[in-house]
Order: sequence, then structure tokens, then C-alpha cells
Amino acid sequence: MPLQRSKIQDILKEAVLACADRGILSTKEPPLIVLETPKEQEFGDYASTIAMMLAPIEKRPPRAIADEIASNIHDPDGLIESVTVADPGYINIFLSRKYWIAHVREALVLREGYGSSDLGKGERVLIEFVSANPTGPLHVGHGRGATVGDCLARILETSGYNVEKEYYINDMGKQVESLGQSVFQQYASLLGRKVEVESAEYQGGYIKEIAREIIEQEGDRYIEEIPQSDPRKTLSYFSTLSSNKILDGIRKDLADFGISFNAWFSESELRQKLEDVINNLTLRGCIEKREGAIWFASTRFGDDKDRVLVKEGGEPTYFLSDIAYHKDKYKRDYGLLINIWGADHHGYLPRIKAALSALELPVDRLHVLFVQMVSLSRGGQPVSMSKREGEFITLREVMDEVGSDAAKFFFLMRRCDSHLDFDLELAKQQSNENPVYYVQYAHARISSIFAMAQERGVQIPDDHRFLDLLKEPGEMLLMKHIARFPDVLESAARTLEPHRLTFYLLAIAGDFHKYYNEHRVVSEDPEMTNARLLLVGAVHVVIKKALRLIGVTAPAKM
Repeated sequence: MPLQRSKIQDILKEAVLACADRGILSTKEPPLIVLETPKEQEFGDYASTIAMMLAPIEKRPPRAIADEIASNIHDPDGLIESVTVADPGYINIFLSRKYWIAHVREALVLREGYGSSDLGKGERVLIEFVSANPTGPLHVGHGRGATVGDCLARILETSGYNVEKEYYINDMGKQVESLGQSVFQQYASLLGRKVEVESAEYQGGYIKEIAREIIEQEGDRYIEEIPQSDPRKTLSYFSTLSSNKILDGIRKDLADFGISFNAWFSESELRQKLEDVINNLTLRGCIEKREGAIWFASTRFGDDKDRVLVKEGGEPTYFLSDIAYHKDKYKRDYGLLINIWGADHHGYLPRIKAALSALELPVDRLHVLFVQMVSLSRGGQPVSMSKREGEFITLREVMDEVGSDAAKFFFLMRRCDSHLDFDLELAKQQSNENPVYYVQYAHARISSIFAMAQERGVQIPDDHRFLDLLKEPGEMLLMKHIARFPDVLESAARTLEPHRLTFYLLAIAGDFHKYYNEHRVVSEDPEMTNARLLLVGAVHVVIKKALRLIGVTAPAKM
């Protein structure tokens, strides 16, 4: 947390303690003092609800408590310009220019380190995201989940957490078998043979491409030779090879999208651990055998119905693997586990929490973010997500059309649990209508100001005292944006809401462009030139860092 903001909290805390010393309040240990940023300037730069928090304890009206606290505020450093009280008991704080200038100086000194904090105090965090089944290429929904997970990891890292990113590979079970059968059916069809398979639910063009590759490498041997001797070996080969090829494609798409993982965890690694889960749940009396299947009595732990763990015939369910996977995560001793799931998995959370409760694992360590669907459009007209039967618009296609920068920025322009409309034509426009262009252009524009200043022999000054000359409303607005940046990072880390960064970037870029159009930075006035170069230099710092945190480039020229 920035020193200056924490100083305001300390000032309020000291005022509460001063009231206690005078017998005005009985509270000796004030609760955590939270500072909010009011939407309307008339309510101050910060507002505190501490009086309303104390009202039930003191058994007095919050307005009266707020008046007492406000009258006992002592500010020897002159950071506060004025304090007002508003119903029902808000303490509104208006900060001085000295406060804002201190943040600009901090940004110029710390540069890339500005906004970083030790909020997490080194706590280990595991973020599991994307985790798409290796049965088809990544679609745009996966791209949104990938962006949310990667950006959140960066935010937490810069906030003092020790973060690891993991991809869980579902490479076992019926879905992979069905993939193999689907490819085998296409393989036979391309060779002019018709075969019947148990399940061929995957029909996309990528299935045919894999089948063609097998023909190129192996010819017709899986039709003519092997099936007679070992048909199961044939289908196993097709399943393994197909899922591996698709997984290779997923890895490449994510790498090209700028997303990396610390670990790729295969479901097959859990085979030996499934029985341990059954045994642990049995010891806790949570297992029932019915109709030849093994059931987990999850209704005892808040789920809406009991769940099958092992089907009749001995086949484990995906749910059993998921329990084993989460149990393995807990064994690795992370302080915080974050899962990023598609919105269609919303109903899955109660059963996972039930399993964790049954295994006596701390449920509060697990946080699940749900990523809503993405609708594609062109110029406001909807784009069909299914181009042909069995196919969909892939992340690769969106990347190739609009670029990774635009895709990531657009994916973060709404809360992840809100539906997102992604306009492909807008994302390609080189105009102020395109949000990512608008923000990147602000960074490039400042870079061009620096280049022009250098051509004229003007350097950004080391003397930050020139900042005292800045008094225009637009300058004060930019200083307030710069000061807000650490708060934005902290709130994004605390709430696990990475979209706060794009909101911030659009706000500061908008006010910078307006300021640029109204004022000359490099002018005939050398002192004012120095002051404004320092100001836009700090804007440059925060835009560059915020763009880096969302995985978007900060170009010097556009």
C-alpha cells in the first residue's frame, strides 16, 4: 500500500484514539479503516465509513460520531486540505496538492516498481485456468479465461504473492476414447472404408486433418493389418495420438497468445490417488454403495444431491478425478487456490466444496471465478459461433484477425462473470473508437513528446520541484489518476478482479488525450515544460505498467 494513502488511514485512526482518550468514544481498538473513492468529487477524494462501523458499538448516531472524529483530526504534514461530514455518517476527505504531487514523485522514482506492494507477504498461490479438454482447439471462451487467469497472476505477483500457474489436462476417460473413435472413423472414411464405432461425437474439420496426417504417416495399416489382431490397440493409438496432437496445438496457441504455465498437470497422474480418495471418504462414513456403483453422500455437506464416484462396472467418474486433483493441490501447501472455470461449471462448485468439507480440507482457501460467454460481432452484427457442423470460431482465428493485444484488452473490458460482446471490426480499427488503440496511442503519444523534446535539446528534469507549478484542472486530474494506480492494483488483487485495470487505463488515457489537446507540453516556457514533462512522464509509467500487467504491448510509435 502506498505510504501516502496509509498515512491518511493512520490520521483517521489517531483521530478515533484521540476521541477515546478524551472519553468521547469508548473504543480503544478501532476497526480496520477503509477508504473509499467517491464517484462524485463533491464527496471528497476519499470517504470513510468508520463512524457507521462504530455506531452499533458506541450506541450513538453515526453522524454525531463522524463529527467528533472529524474535529479531532490532526494533520501535521498538510496532506489534507479539508474534511466534511455527510449523512448518515460519512467522513469526506479532500486532499491537498502536496498529497497528489507526492504520488507523482513516487511514480517517477520507482517507475516499474510503482504500485507494487507486499500485500501478499509471499503467500503461495496456485491459479488453475483454461484446462480445456484435449479434444478440440481452443475457442474464444478459452481465450477469455486465459486472459483473466494470466492477468490475475501478474496482478498478484506485483502485489507480493508467490504465484504459480497450472493447466489441468483431462486426458482420460470416455471423451478421449470418443475422440480416438471419431478420428478412426474419419481415417477409414478417407480410405474409402466405412466402419462402425461406439461413439464418434467429434465432427470438426480438425478431426479430418488429424486423420489425414495418420494416413500420411501410417498409410492404411490400421484398416488392413492391425484391427484383426488387436482392435483395442488401434483405438488406443488413435485416442493417444489425437489428444497429443490437439494438446500440442493448444500449447502453441497459448504460447502465441503470450500465456505460459509453470506446470501442466495430467489427469493420468491421479490414477493411483483415486483409491485413496475413496478410502478417505469411507473412513469418514461418506461413501455408500448402491446399484453396483460407489456414491459420495455429498448432500450431508450442502450439495443438492449425492454424486457417483465409481460407476457400475468400475469406471471412475470425472468428479472422482477432480476430488483427487484438488486434494493433491491442498497437499502442495498453497495458501490460496484459484480456479477459473467457464460459466457452464457454476453448478459444479457446491459438489467440490462438499468433497473438500468431507475430507476436512479448508474450503475458504478455494476461490472460483466463473468466466461468462463471449459473443462475437462485426460492426454490431452477430457472428455465428458455429461456422460449420461440429466447428466453432477458435482463439487462433480471433488472434490472427485482430491480434493478441486487442483480444486480451477486449476480453478484460467487462467483469469476467458478465457476458461479453466482442466486436471484431472495432478491435481492428486504428481510431479512438477502438479502446485498446486509444490506450496504446496515449503511451505512444507521450513517447513522441519525449522524442520531440530531445530533438530540441530538452531533457526530462531530475528536479521534481517543478511539479509545484502544476495547477490546471487537467493536471490535477492526471495527478489523481497516477495516485489512484496503487489503489487500483490493491483492490484488483483483493477482489480478484483484473478488469479494474482496463477500466483504469481507459480513464487515464481519456483524460490524458483531453489534456494533450488543450495544453502544449513542450513550450516556450522552460519551467512549465519541465513540470509537464514530469507529469506526462508519470502517466507514461503507469500506462506502461498497467498494459504489461494485462499482457498488452506499450508501443513507442503507432
